[in-house]
Amino acid sequence: MAVKLRLKRMGAKQKPFYRIVAADSRFPRDGRFIESIGTYNPIKDGEVTINEELTLKWLNNGAIPTDTVRSLLSKKGIMTKYAEAKKVK
Repeated sequence: MAVKLRLKRMGAKQKPFYRIVAADSRFPRDGRFIESIGTYNPIKDGEVTINEELTLKWLNNGAIPTDTVRSLLSKKGIMTKYAEAKKVK
């Protein structure tokens, strides 16, 4: 099972709101997911909330973030923490 960290679109037409989820790569974009790890609201100046512990857990277990999620994680500094933890091992 290939797990990806990706965005799940929520909200109404012309008012997007996204959840950052860990999902099997075979499932549809807005379909079933394993666990929700944060939110992203592009309407409110790109407001991002991410549970850092859950994200690092999934990254350590081999989850692959999509390009957009990777950039959001980088802005929050989570990708640098993951890279540092990987170097120590």
